[in-house]
Amino acid sequence: MKIRCVTVDDEPLALNMINNFVNQTPYLELLAGFDNAIDALNYIQTNSVQLLFLDIQMADFTGMELARVISGGEIKNKPFIIFTTAYSEFALEGYRVDAIDYILKPFDYEDFIKAVTRVRSRIEPQIEIVSATQTESSEYIFIKVDAQVVRVEISDILYIEGYKDYVKIHLVNNSGPLLSLMSLKKLEEKLTKSGFLRIHRSYLVSFARVDALLKNSVRIGDKTIPVGATYKEEYDRFVDQWIK
Repeated sequence: MKIRCVTVDDEPLALNMINNFVNQTPYLELLAGFDNAIDALNYIQTNSVQLLFLDIQMADFTGMELARVISGGEIKNKPFIIFTTAYSEFALEGYRVDAIDYILKPFDYEDFIKAVTRVRSRIEPQIEIVSATQTESSEYIFIKVDAQVVRVEISDILYIEGYKDYVKIHLVNNSGPLLSLMSLKKLEEKLTKSGFLRIHRSYLVSFARVDALLKNSVRIGDKTIPVGATYKEEYDRFVDQWIK
């Protein structure tokens, strides 16, 4: 099940960026985007919206005024609110209207997904890895993806990217990465004995899928992944085991 979203921003470039962020996040669904708060209010009153990305400084009817209407109970099923604004002085007032987060412009996808993660944890229970019946020698893991728990064959994993509160699992079938709300550290603990190595604070790689070992990076298919300075010593030891 996807989280149903509406975006509101009177700046076309900002609105387009937020819409793109929503569309590239597998567990979000963009219902509508508006350049003013009045049209957004009319839409929210007649549609089931779970998450509202809301700019504050807009003409006629501001985002903060819309948030007050929502928090005041005039909306039957009020959505969660994430403010997206260039003005930090509204932060305190934002929390007074029960906003779940407050993102200052300019922001990137990492800032965006961090805020969305807070909403997701409210809407659905967080499941990381289902491991009750698994052993350290398991050939697969179960991962929470959107509203389902899917089985992932360990041999199909190329590498895993970590983004604070979630991970992207890249697979051999090129069907697009699996996005899961969990930590890279958790997967590292689970997969180390299956030939995986943390080579960067943001990357966990399967050495069975490495095409080339370089001095400060590894290559998997078309992807070159850097080796972080913190992980260089362990990486060198691991490589020595392969080439001697």
